[in-house]
Parts: sequence; structure tokens; C-alpha cells
Amino acid sequence: MATILEFTLPADEFPLGSVFETLPDVTVTMERLLPQASLIVPYFWVRGGQPEDIESDFEAHPGVNSIDLIDSVEDEYLMRAEWDQEYAGVLNTLADDDITVLSAVGTKDGWDFEVRGESREKISEFRTTCQEDGIPIEITAVHALLPIQGNGYELTDTQREALVLAYERGYFDSPREASLEDVAEELGITQQSLSSRLRRGHRRLIGGTLITP
Repeated sequence: MATILEFTLPADEFPLGSVFETLPDVTVTMERLLPQASLIVPYFWVRGGQPEDIESDFEAHPGVNSIDLIDSVEDEYLMRAEWDQEYAGVLNTLADDDITVLSAVGTKDGWDFEVRGESREKISEFRTTCQEDGIPIEITAVHALLPIQGNGYELTDTQREALVLAYERGYFDSPREASLEDVAEELGITQQSLSSRLRRGHRRLIGGTLITP
């Protein structure tokens, strides 16, 4: 049975985290993770900085083979970086253990990951590998991915909890009755973790209710 793992990681324990040293106001959101032979190729959105500064900062990293600006939407920039596996850190572990990255959001305060393994055993293998390799992940949630109410879409328990609480507190009202910070504080998680859960939950709800297979 597919299993979801949520974990946090210190900012400097992830290759993309080098940008926070010189650009502390930047937020990085992973778009997708693609393993290729000797390369790990992450696509990511960056907000809070200028593309030339971001490119310059990443190019200074010894493990960067290349970095390119792919697209931009207002003040967010889609970028693509190729990293040598030697410097990829947790990216190598995720790829080697066949773990799918559902979301990853990073700030100077750290990274929040949501990943999926095809089974609980796969997730267990990933956790063991991280321990053996000294990758300091901190587990925040582990749960099976099950359809809810017999519908064709899937929500994790934490996504459903976040969506329901945000709705009940008036986060989706206009004007808002509660802020992202308010809801995150009540759940006992960071704002970036909450934002990730809401975004993933919205995607699954829309995919299961509005999109025709």
C-alpha cells in the first residue's frame, strides 16, 4: 500500500539550500525530481530574488553542472539545475530508493518534504538509508494513502485535516477570517508545511472531482 512520509531537513543539508546563505528571503519550491544516469535534475520555482542573483549563487556551488531559467510568472522563476550525484545528498537517496517527491518547499529556516513510497517497506528503507548516510531528516508524519468516501481521488489524513480546519476557521472566506499563520499555529506546523498540504489537497480534490479521466 502506498505510504506518505512527511519530513523536515535543515536548509544547508539540501543542495538548493546554498541559496539561502546569500539570499535569505528566497523561497524555493520543487517542481519535480527526475533521476538520470549520473545526474539528478531538479526543476524548482524561486520567489523572493532576481534570476541573475539566483543563477550566480547556484553556479558558485561546486556540484552544479548547469543552471537555466526556464520560465517566469510575475515574481516567480522556474529554474532547472543539473547536479553531480556526489553533491546531491538526499536527492540521491530519494532516487536510489525509488521515492516520489510530491512536494518540497525550502526557506532559510529549513525544508519541508512530502514524499510517497509504493509501500511502507519502501519508506522504511528510505529512512534507514538516511540514518546510515547521516542525513538528518526529522519525521513529522507517516500514513497510508487511501481513497476517501469511495471516490476516485485521494487525500492524506493531514491534507484533509488541514483543508477542513482552514475551511472552518474562515481561511477561504473573503475577506479571510484566519491567516495561514493562524491555521498553521493551531495545527502545530510551519506555514510552509500548511501551504504544501493545502496545495496538494487542492490538486487531488480538483483532479478527482472536476477533471474527466
